[in-house]
Amino acid sequence: SPAGLVDFAYGFSLTEGIATPDEIDSVEIVETPLGIDLQIWLKSPAESRLSARRRSMAGPVGCGLCGIDSLEEARRAPRRVADRGFTMTPAQIMSAMAELTAHQPLHDITRAAHAAAIWAAEGGIITSREDVGRHNALDKLIGALAQAAPVEGALVLTCRTSIDMVQKAAAAGFPMIIAASAPTAAAVEMADERLGSLAEVTVLVPLHSD
Repeated sequence: SPAGLVDFAYGFSLTEGIATPDEIDSVEIVETPLGIDLQIWLKSPAESRLSARRRSMAGPVGCGLCGIDSLEEARRAPRRVADRGFTMTPAQIMSAMAELTAHQPLHDITRAAHAAAIWAAEGGIITSREDVGRHNALDKLIGALAQAAPVEGALVLTCRTSIDMVQKAAAAGFPMIIAASAPTAAAVEMADERLGSLAEVTVLVPLHSD
């Protein structure tokens, strides 16, 4: 989705292990007749890392594993998130998910966009990003946070949590993931090992009301 593109550039580079924010020299947004060409210029150390990464696509919008050329790469273990004692009560978890609905302007218009947000104990949801692709929404959020002062909080998602979402969350240092849909078994296993925890929130909405 053509919004938050600089954030996406920073977030995608970080979560895919290509470049840290200080290794990005510049980001250029080039509009073409067919769409937007997002050109990310990297400093020398990151250039060699990009070659080693051997990713065959620019940005995943489907399963998040398309373009990976080995099972080892698909299951790559991200860095372990340091345990700094971050906790949430069940009431805070439900409140964070409920609050997310007020931070989805694109979804309100289209009914076809995912959201990723950070919830902090002081202030609730402080930053959110949207995209038609769940991975891109998360990358945009992480990119936005990478360019700002550090904030610790839980990652709040409107989508299911698969292993690649956990990899991205761990790369950004989130201690907890709250998701509106069920996680995969592999995602739970990786979250238990690399993050503090993963919470599934099931929200039931009636199709008809009297």
